[in-house]
Amino acid sequence: MPGFWGRWAIDCRAMESTIAFIGGGNMASAIIGGLRGQGLPAAQVEVVEPWDEARARLAQQFGVQAQAAPGEALRRAGVVVWAVKPQTFREAAQAAAPFCADALHLSVAAGIRSDSIAAWLGSERIVRAMPNTPALVGLGMTGLYARPSVGDADRAQVERIVATTGESVWVDAEPLLDGVTALSGSGPAYVFFFIEAMTRAGIEMGLTAAQAQRLAVGTFRGAAELAHRSDEPPELLRQRVTSKGGTTYAAITALQADGVDALLVKAIRAAQARAAELGDEFGR
Repeated sequence: MPGFWGRWAIDCRAMESTIAFIGGGNMASAIIGGLRGQGLPAAQVEVVEPWDEARARLAQQFGVQAQAAPGEALRRAGVVVWAVKPQTFREAAQAAAPFCADALHLSVAAGIRSDSIAAWLGSERIVRAMPNTPALVGLGMTGLYARPSVGDADRAQVERIVATTGESVWVDAEPLLDGVTALSGSGPAYVFFFIEAMTRAGIEMGLTAAQAQRLAVGTFRGAAELAHRSDEPPELLRQRVTSKGGTTYAAITALQADGVDALLVKAIRAAQARAAELGDEFGR
């Protein structure tokens, strides 16, 4: 089915180009699944993944063939997606660089700065992306930063790739990606943390674990969708369900008295600091 990706796929076939993934874990799988769902043929996907089990899973799930190490097949890649752990990026880049110098590079590795990636790959066509795990169900949020050498056509191509997993936001300065990492990259864990606590409260109040979890998850899902559709700020949406002296008022007042909002901001800033540290630790 052609669609917005199908046209690009047709162009790729004409150029005998592929999209390559270095690393075949969850984030790579989310993007590959999105691309395949939009009609990109399996033959136009290259994957380098050292683990036998992961290669077998990719073949079974998406029909794509993965190699244990980079090789000549990478020369056909028009885009290379770097989906490796920060601590293994440099080694992976040095092994793959001889085969993909002319490609557009899209990194989804947390913390590793584009200066380091450019030095390792010998290329300036680099876009850094910070996705999050809801990409696995097509509801991801991804922050994007492009180096100056990345042109409009390259940006559009990255947007088409990322759109298969959800929404995206461009930032103009690379350090802002540390904030994106802290806010939305790590953000799903904060939501799960609150769901855990709400579920525990439900159980303490006599609900079954299944009932409590269903209520907590459904509440987050509905509230997030309401905020997504509304033009009003979250503060106003909150105030509308917080009648003074009511049940919600009692809960919010208790949270504010304990400084939960300030603690959450502090936690997110800690994640931001750690994202910056990752670049210092593994970007040399």
